[in-house]
Amino acid sequence: MRLHRNLCYAVIDGLLLIFNEGQYADKVIQSLLKRDKRWGSRDRSFVAETTYDIVRWKRLYAEIAEVKEPFDRDNIWRMFAVWATLKGIKLPDWKYFENTPSRKIKGRFDELSKIRKFRESIPDWIDQLGMQELGEAVWTKEIAKQNEQADVILRVNTLKTTKEELQNQLFDEGIETEFIKGYDSALKLKERANIFVTKAFKDGLFEVQDASSQLVADFLDVEPGMRVVDACAGAGGKTLHLASLMQNKGQIIAMDIYESKLKKLKIRARRNGVHNFDMRVIDSTKPIKKLYQKADRVLIDAPCSGLGVLRRNPDAKWKLEPEFIDRIRGTQQEVLQQYSSMVKPGGKLVYATCSVLPSENQNQVVAFLKTEAGADFKFLKDKKILAHEAGYDGFYMALMERTK
Repeated sequence: MRLHRNLCYAVIDGLLLIFNEGQYADKVIQSLLKRDKRWGSRDRSFVAETTYDIVRWKRLYAEIAEVKEPFDRDNIWRMFAVWATLKGIKLPDWKYFENTPSRKIKGRFDELSKIRKFRESIPDWIDQLGMQELGEAVWTKEIAKQNEQADVILRVNTLKTTKEELQNQLFDEGIETEFIKGYDSALKLKERANIFVTKAFKDGLFEVQDASSQLVADFLDVEPGMRVVDACAGAGGKTLHLASLMQNKGQIIAMDIYESKLKKLKIRARRNGVHNFDMRVIDSTKPIKKLYQKADRVLIDAPCSGLGVLRRNPDAKWKLEPEFIDRIRGTQQEVLQQYSSMVKPGGKLVYATCSVLPSENQNQVVAFLKTEAGADFKFLKDKKILAHEAGYDGFYMALMERTK
């Protein structure tokens, strides 16, 4: 591979924003890709994947390069040189790469790779937390898997097409996919591609949604004609899946504390041909009280640490703080106790997170069932998904039924 100056400059600029300004990697990359209209798909993929790669391995590369935060521009170039050397890319004779100690870089890599927190490039406290909660053997496998690039998985919009039809249409557009056993609506891309420019996407035939995430709506056990509440709907990926499963019949109430996220759902729903939903902003306790014991099904896709989806959001491990994990556990319990009041007797509740920590998952369910609000519920089943076992994102979901 030959390095091109303008592409490398874009990566360096992006990394400075992500590391020093605390900006989100996906947003930074989106704006970098608009920098030069002449860039082809290979150029764009170099910028995106190299940026994500260096974000993912920040701690390891900084240690090898012997640089410390906050990084200046020269520090980032040194980390870039580490990345290129370890990838076997020949460094051009630019001033940034003068005196790059290639042999020393490889030696330091071999040495640091014996220590998990460097090998997997994670903060000490996350390493300790994962080990405490999952045990050393499981955590070692899980965090290694979380450092692999995630597959691109599509969820077929069954309101408009079938899996087979979508696969054929994408093939005609130059994109090859394969079915995944055990995931009814999923198609996996054989090679990464910009699927958002396809006619199939513009026609609302699919959404991008990880295979594990696709199991959540199924777990809720919905039927056409029901009243279903998606209580932490966000931009509505699971709302749209629920609408498909309900064949656009009945009512889905998509709720969130952020109106801006629900506005994104409105745009996606229009493209998907989904019309059996209402949106409600949770700006006080009123929207919850109005639905007291009125829902057949309630989905709580709770805010969480996101430690099950680090493959997609590698910058999250640098933004997370121990205090946030403590706070979010409190929020999860509050949300469970408040939002569960919308389930009617005989109705069902799903509590889900994209975390792999038992303290955010099964422990929260156990604690909820012991409270006054949880006393009316019985536990039916749960599903714990670890990325290193499933091959897809880490997730948790628990199904409960209101008995009275």
